[in-house]
Amino acid sequence: MKATTVDQYLLDGCGRCSKGGTPNCTVHKWHPILVAMRELATECMLTEEVKWSVPCYTLKGKNVLMVHAFMEYCSIMFMKGSLLTDPENILHRQTENVTAGRQLRYTRIEDFLAQRERAKAFILEAIKLEEAGKKVEKRTQEEPVVDELKEAFAQDSAFETAFYQLTPGRQRAYLLHFAQPKQAATRASRIEKCMPMILRGEGLHDAYQKGKK
Repeated sequence: MKATTVDQYLLDGCGRCSKGGTPNCTVHKWHPILVAMRELATECMLTEEVKWSVPCYTLKGKNVLMVHAFMEYCSIMFMKGSLLTDPENILHRQTENVTAGRQLRYTRIEDFLAQRERAKAFILEAIKLEEAGKKVEKRTQEEPVVDELKEAFAQDSAFETAFYQLTPGRQRAYLLHFAQPKQAATRASRIEKCMPMILRGEGLHDAYQKGKK
């Protein structure tokens, strides 16, 4: 079952894979750090929500940051992190294709606590950027990126990262598939149905090819 509250997320994980609710869930691996990240985000007076089954912290309905647990680290993901002032170059870009999102990454609670005030400064700056209505300039694509897909990327940085880690051919197939319907609702439905495949690193036609073997 996908998490619908942060308490549930911290207890059982996001629920998007079979490891949810088991000792193998990555949320358990980083639990103390995730709890400390949650406390910091709420301390900064952001609204706590769950979007795409992970903790999301918002300002007047706008996403400011998300908390993620990965296999190798856990992170605070700033939705408009590319606009943040980072002279120490401590914000990470997951892949070269990620435009806006930037991460603070941790593997030890001691490291997070040592950097807590710097993390708080990033959060406060991110809040000011959102209040000012700052936008991240989007890169151009050979194939059109429909608004519904852009919205999905804005809601879930992990999904955006997974999409741009696909091979160019797989990306193009998905972009064409999403752009075909004339109705926005149909486009959004296609994206939702394909999301699990993209998160697994699969192409649009992979299931068909597996069936032929």
